[in-house]
Amino acid sequence: MKLPSLTVIAMLMASATLPALAQQGDGTQTSVTANTFKPAKVPLSAERMAALQAPAGFSVSTFATGLKNARMLAVAPNGTVYLSRRDQGDILMLRDTDGDGRADGMPVQVANRPGAHGLAIKDNKLYVATVKEIYVADMQADGSLGPMTMLIGDLPDSGQHPNRTISFGPDGMLYISVGSTCNACNESNPENATMLRASPDGKQRSIFASGLRNTIGFGWHPATGELWGLDHGIDYLGDDVQPEELNKIELGKQYGWPHVWGVDGINPQSTPVGDITKAQWLANSTPMIMGYTAHAAPMQMVFYPQGGSFPANYRGDAFATMRGSWNRMPASGYEIVRIRFNNGQPVGIEPFVTGFLTDGGTTHIARPVGLAVTPDGSLLMADDANGTIFRISYDGGRAAVNAASPAPTPSGPTLAQVNQGNQVPLANTRPETAARSAAPLTVQSYSFEQGAGIPVRHSEYADGVSPALRWSAVPGAVSYAIVMEDPDSRPITPFVHWVAWNIPGNVTMLPEGLQEQGRLTEPDGVMQGKTTRGSLGYYGPRPPVGDAPHAYHFQVLALDTMLALPAGANRDEVLAAARGHVIGKGELVGRYQQTVAPLK
Repeated sequence: MKLPSLTVIAMLMASATLPALAQQGDGTQTSVTANTFKPAKVPLSAERMAALQAPAGFSVSTFATGLKNARMLAVAPNGTVYLSRRDQGDILMLRDTDGDGRADGMPVQVANRPGAHGLAIKDNKLYVATVKEIYVADMQADGSLGPMTMLIGDLPDSGQHPNRTISFGPDGMLYISVGSTCNACNESNPENATMLRASPDGKQRSIFASGLRNTIGFGWHPATGELWGLDHGIDYLGDDVQPEELNKIELGKQYGWPHVWGVDGINPQSTPVGDITKAQWLANSTPMIMGYTAHAAPMQMVFYPQGGSFPANYRGDAFATMRGSWNRMPASGYEIVRIRFNNGQPVGIEPFVTGFLTDGGTTHIARPVGLAVTPDGSLLMADDANGTIFRISYDGGRAAVNAASPAPTPSGPTLAQVNQGNQVPLANTRPETAARSAAPLTVQSYSFEQGAGIPVRHSEYADGVSPALRWSAVPGAVSYAIVMEDPDSRPITPFVHWVAWNIPGNVTMLPEGLQEQGRLTEPDGVMQGKTTRGSLGYYGPRPPVGDAPHAYHFQVLALDTMLALPAGANRDEVLAAARGHVIGKGELVGRYQQTVAPLK
């Protein structure tokens, strides 16, 4: 049947050739053909349900329907299902007490929070992420929740990607995925486009990894303990660019966004700050391990456990939902994919459940979002279009699910990363900074005297601006480096608050409030590295409220060379490069105490 032209327009929306606009001062010019194509939503019918496709031995059924904007899923050990609904701003609880594979009766609303999205369960508590907050509540015997307590209230603003997701790692810490505010831009808040790592009480958090545009789906391999995540690619680069990225996410690494993508792809739309070239940005980025069809929009990701009801060759593989494209023609995604792993490493990504895209790709019955494994070994998938939870089970003759508790996911890889550089001496007492001569170097500040209190404006409780520093010149110095550390911090000791190097030898003063970026253009060429927080540049004192005053050591090293290190290098890399080149050193110690708790 021929559709009316207005219906076709509503379904296809637009196809446009974008002009060559990416002028950025380096001669970049490119033309991109980008499509906006949004398949129309149609009701879920028995015929369309029967057309869903899964591997032999698997069946797809409905667990619950009529749920509207069904987003993320979390399943308690007793089988209670929790579902977030972002548009409705609530959490629903569903149960299947008779084991028939369908929820009993109507769902129960157990919590309300605007923008509720990410869910995680630990120690009989449900954790909920909104755009800027993390809440926790006790789970009662009947599945209801006790009072909700805010743990974190200052996650960064969201912009384009407001959908925070959370999960507990094998180290017992809460990992929070924070997407970018934009398609491709230089973020002003270093916590955007990152994976954050926070203590379960929310009192401590740091940037675990950066350059991640929007890694909604992530998890730890059950055998290796390594963290894997699926990152959303940049829009408007073409139908097949950029692929969705599978990354092995490790502490301190930067994964390319917004300036590079994939393995060595260059984004023509953006320009790094600080006169850093894209070649330099690429050299300092970690490439993806594997790609998948562009614009498929990966969402929740789960590793299949040992002892589940799926065949043995599924153990240790991951599943992920692909919500579906809007920036591609033909459409991609609208499916569940299987990520095959062999000896803990990914070997391929392939469709697992398809058919949610219908009528030759012009309509859809579901946009897959939430994904979870139930105690009986089946998968639940939440659809935020028609509001259905689908159940994927294996009926191929396997015996009942192994009830034995799976072995815990190893915490060793994560702990080895976070403990690197922990419990070490201050920089100016380490062997790497042993000076060849005893050249005196006096460090001073206009803001505070030696051993005195640091003004609040230099702390992260207030302005968070670096203090003005000056130091005495050391004859023969080619460059200076600064390492600021707090030896009174816990559990990381010392906490690195600032790393800077390649300060020219004729510069003996830095002004207040330096830019917090990898390379400075005033003074030109000064490089800055990662703090223990995971951000670049100065990160001011932020001791726990009520602690005794912490001592902050501003250590200045005089070097007989420039250091060939990229922006974002850490303290240990800087000290290793400085070994044998230190010709003078000195320090200024200030103290800071916070007695009044800030408003969340």
